[in-house]
Amino acid sequence: MNLEILTPEKKLYSGEVYGVQMPGISGSFEVLDKHAPLVSALKAGRLKVLKDKQNHITNFEIQGGFVEVLNNKVIVLVEGATPVE
Repeated sequence: MNLEILTPEKKLYSGEVYGVQMPGISGSFEVLDKHAPLVSALKAGRLKVLKDKQNHITNFEIQGGFVEVLNNKVIVLVEGATPVE
């Protein structure tokens, strides 16, 4: 599954991932490989990029935004985001 995390200024992340955990406005949710099409609003919080099944994770603190899942591609559009170590 391909993931892109975009802000108005730049592309923060682009690559193949196992899954993504996101802070939806109604609660956190996860998108995995071959997920059904989806559009959702996101609230400020922690976005977790699951790089593989061995739990290699990259975290981002995001501001509000939206996510679109279509044809095994996830596009996250946020006002701002910073990587968290």
